[in-house]
Amino acid sequence: MTKITREEVKKVANLARLELNEDEINNHAKQLEKILEYIKQLEKINTNDVLCTTRAIEVINVFRKDEKKKNDCTNELLELGPSKEDKYFKVPKIIND
Repeated sequence: MTKITREEVKKVANLARLELNEDEINNHAKQLEKILEYIKQLEKINTNDVLCTTRAIEVINVFRKDEKKKNDCTNELLELGPSKEDKYFKVPKIIND
């Protein structure tokens, strides 16, 4: 595997609009090299018989049947507003004549 160079780190940092000092450039080069070594190890694993997955744990949605319910909470909701008139919220006039 090719070594990650300082110039490559500088180029990517420049593209990402990051300002890195010399220590950070060296540190990122070493860290990226370790990441690529790990990926190389993972590529050796035989995954031919492994099914594709998007999650480590299978998630199943639990749906309930939609049921029509009569729920008249108009007065309760109107009490939450600052002002009301009949069965409507009362708001300041915003349209000029």
